[in-house]
Amino acid sequence: MRTELDFTPLFRSSIGFDRLFNLLDNAQRLQAVDLWPPYDIVKLGDDQYEITMAVAGFSQSDLDITQERNVLVIKGGKAEKKEGEYLHRGISGQSFERRFELADHVHVKTASLADGLLRIVLKQEVPEAMKPRRIAIGDASGTTAPPLQIEADKQVA
Repeated sequence: MRTELDFTPLFRSSIGFDRLFNLLDNAQRLQAVDLWPPYDIVKLGDDQYEITMAVAGFSQSDLDITQERNVLVIKGGKAEKKEGEYLHRGISGQSFERRFELADHVHVKTASLADGLLRIVLKQEVPEAMKPRRIAIGDASGTTAPPLQIEADKQVA
């Protein structure tokens, strides 16, 4: 028996979390779980992550990594070679597409392929404008402390 969570009560007390609720709602609806190729996600620090994906048999030209807004897409595909008749095929060479939902301000820092492992390092860099800032509180008349001004270069006549 499968139950779906209802996020409606959270909409009454939260503002701007629509994307998060949509992600949670979409995650509930995933039916098939694709386990190939296997991958690891490691948190390296407060703002740095690494995805390691096992892509044995794929070369750099067979792989494509793109980031569109908050989605990282990794595609792999190669031409089928006819070298003979397989009696057993344990090394999969099938095409794949893996998608990762990224948080805001997360971007790919580096990507490398070595020993059949694709490593993608991600970093979250929040712009200064998005970081917490102190808000000045004014009096009842609506006046606050005078704003700081940057002095312009003085020109000598």
